[in-house]
Formats: sequence, structure tokens, C-alpha cells
Amino acid sequence: MKRVLVCGAGGFIGHHLVQRLKAEGAWVRGADLKYPGYSASGADEFVLGDLRNQTFVGELFDQPFDEIYQLAADMGGAGYIFTGEHDADVMRNSALINLNVLDTASQTGCRRIFYSSSACIYPEYNQLDPDNPNCAEDSAYPAAPDSEYGWEKLFSERLYLSYARNYGMQVRIARFHNIFGPQGSWNDGKEKAPAALCRKVAEAEDGAAIEIWGDGQQTRSFLYIDDCLEAVLRLMRSDWTGPVNIGSEEMVSINLLADMIAAIAGKALGKRHVPGAAGVRGRNSDNRLIREKLDWEPTLPLHAGLAKTYAWVSQQVSAAQFGIAAE
Repeated sequence: MKRVLVCGAGGFIGHHLVQRLKAEGAWVRGADLKYPGYSASGADEFVLGDLRNQTFVGELFDQPFDEIYQLAADMGGAGYIFTGEHDADVMRNSALINLNVLDTASQTGCRRIFYSSSACIYPEYNQLDPDNPNCAEDSAYPAAPDSEYGWEKLFSERLYLSYARNYGMQVRIARFHNIFGPQGSWNDGKEKAPAALCRKVAEAEDGAAIEIWGDGQQTRSFLYIDDCLEAVLRLMRSDWTGPVNIGSEEMVSINLLADMIAAIAGKALGKRHVPGAAGVRGRNSDNRLIREKLDWEPTLPLHAGLAKTYAWVSQQVSAAQFGIAAE
């Protein structure tokens, strides 16, 4: 039986990944500061602890693991990443986690490790045109990420690649582009655009207006969680290191994203554009390399993923209004 360690198993992607690995028949140990927020973990063992603590990380590696997935990070949506208020914590916390997990893995004979990087590593100067952003993998340098979060992710990519060269680690690196779906943050200040807009639409009365940060013309692409997991596992079990984009090429403006969610909810809603952290003007996954190397592309259209996510967020909103817990 394959033995797997998932770091960040209490988070959105990590929680779903544990479920996928268990469905495949793996034995899974999850580790995080917190349990998953909306349903119990499927991990065989879930160890609560701080991955910034080297002693705790050492205790996690009390056995050989066939695969390690390092998803743990200090992160959130635009309201958390782009204000500048959390820069020191974001860089310190995530760097410590990566240093501890990677170094301990290398010292204990666990060779194969996946690292979740981010599209935030791409240069801001390539994302000024909302209609024509350049996020090809080879466009990462000269480096100029738009946030300290992006700089830490880029540093950690280089850290993992250095361990691959110097210590023989079998490293796999993916750059995630806005992964979304049920059971993620939706109201804690760390939610990303799909969940935030689903919440706003669910809370709004028909005919009202919802707030949109900036002019709403900024563009993004969004990948549903199930497609993300399939790409992660293909990469992990390939003989290719990456880095590679894992995302969708279905680019939309934030205004259009809001309209799509309102249509799913059956509401006619206006928009009230307000100042806020909007990030780069344009960002879209470039999937040419992952198609070539892994023969992968998303299977679920954005609208279908949003319908699933809105149904879940709407349930959370309704439960919160009546003071009851929702799954």
C-alpha cells in the first residue's frame, strides 16, 4: 500500500487531495495547524501541529513515505495578499514551512515531493493588458512578482530545484491558477474571487447591487478542484519536474464572473465598483506545456464548477443566517 504525507491537509486543496488519495487506496497521514473546516478529514492519521516548527516536522517523518505533497502556506485571496499588511508573516511562515519539510524529507530518505507554487510568481509587467496576459512558464524571468507572496513562491521553487540538483530529490512543481470549489474559505477574509462573489450573490436580494473591487475589467481564469487534483497526480507520477501551470484557459473578467454567478442564482443584480485589492490587470493559465508533457487539460467548464460552488456557498450563507452548522 502506498504511504503518503499531505502537508496542509486542513486546507482547501489539501483536504480534497486526501479524499482523492484515499479513494485510490493509499494510506494517508495529514498534517496541519487545523482540521478541515467543513467536513472531517479522510486521512488515516491527522496530526495537528505547526510545520514552522522543525521538531514537529521531524516527528512527522517517523517512517518512509512514497509521496509527499507540500501544500501548506500562509495564503489567501486578494484581500489578504495584496494589502501589504501580512507581507512579513506570509514570507516568513511559508519559507519556514518549505525549509523544514523539504530538508527533513531529504534527510529521512523520502525522495518524491510535490510543491504547490502559484501563478503569482509571474512578472507584473507581463500582466498589464487584461486581454493578453503572458503566463507561459518560461516568462517567469526577469522576475517581478506583484506581491511578496509571489516572491516567496518563486524563492521556494528555486529551493526545491536546488535540493533536486544537490541531494537527488524527485521534485515536482506546479503553479496553481485560482483553484476553486466547495469547502473552501468563503467568509474569513482569505476567500478568493469565486467564493467571495458566490457569498455576495447569495446574500443579496434580487435587484440589489453587489460590490466589486476595482473596475471589474481585470481578467482571470479559474480551475475547479477535481481537475486540479487530476493534474497534480499526473505530474507527481510522471518523470518530469516542471514547473508547470495547472489552471484553466477559460479567461473571464471579474464583472463577467459576477454575472455568471448571478445567473446561476437566478438573480438580477447590479454592480457597485469600489476601491479594493484587485491584483494584476490580466492573468490566464497558458496550458501548452502541460498538454505537451502530461496530455492534460481541464474537463469541467467554468460555469459548471461555479454552479457546484454556488450551491455549497449558498448553503453556508443560509445556515449562518439561522445560526446552524452546515456541511
